[in-house]
Amino acid sequence: MPAPSDRPDWERDGADWPNRDASRFVRASDLTWHVQEFGRSDAPVLLLLHGTGAATHSWAGLAPRLADHFRIVAPDLPGHGFTDPLPAGRLSLPGMAKAIRDLLTTLDVTPDLVVGHSAGAAILVRLCLDGLAPRLLVALNGALTPFPGLASVLFPGLARMLFLNPITPRVFAWTADRPAVERLIRGTGSRLDARSLDLYRRLFRRPGHVAGALGMMANWDLASLDREITRLSVPTLLLVGGDDKAIAPETAFALKDRLPNARVQLIRNLGHLAHEEAPDRIAEAILTAFAGETRTG
Repeated sequence: MPAPSDRPDWERDGADWPNRDASRFVRASDLTWHVQEFGRSDAPVLLLLHGTGAATHSWAGLAPRLADHFRIVAPDLPGHGFTDPLPAGRLSLPGMAKAIRDLLTTLDVTPDLVVGHSAGAAILVRLCLDGLAPRLLVALNGALTPFPGLASVLFPGLARMLFLNPITPRVFAWTADRPAVERLIRGTGSRLDARSLDLYRRLFRRPGHVAGALGMMANWDLASLDREITRLSVPTLLLVGGDDKAIAPETAFALKDRLPNARVQLIRNLGHLAHEEAPDRIAEAILTAFAGETRTG
């Protein structure tokens, strides 16, 4: 595990963190979590979970647009950003979900709406399968099914080898200059402004953050989630960026046919990081969907 000095530092790396005034640190599940909270304490609770390799900065534009309607809780996932990493024995998808549930218990909140991007959506599905019952689950370019073909066999093993090699996070961090980060983000089908790219670069230059992302990918079993996902009864909106190059949009349409209470909304001209590219469009989609569930619920 990387030394504490390899982790992002709140005073140095977080000095100008987006929405810093909304941040606090919470002790739960034997971890110290970085959590951002927005909105009125008596409003419906919205839980936001970012994807692999990101942190709360991913919601910088979206969260304030939703704060008039919800009490928003947005943590850095374990091992990401400014939240402590989970020990190796708890790095599974169920282990990550349990840690989030422990955090919700500590905060004494029960989400009415849950929104997860990419791998964050998988955590939310796991939570809902295990008993969480929000009015609506929104999977934003959700990573909910195994990689197709040979990649489903090779990719987790490759991530595990990289995670177990203590040199890998340092090499990645050493090479994470601005052009490399921009190429990585563009490879997802998204285009971000200079400020957003700098925040990703800041995180990727910390070996501890890189190790957190690799550990998450190396220890997850999406095949098991895929076998259980047909039990998901929570109303679900699969929001899909039409230009997503990280997760093929057609996978959401195939998944919808397997879920008892799901629909797909395609948002054109946006990539994997759609909520960072066009937070206004994503906020409108979320608010409209939640209002619909509230009327029919």
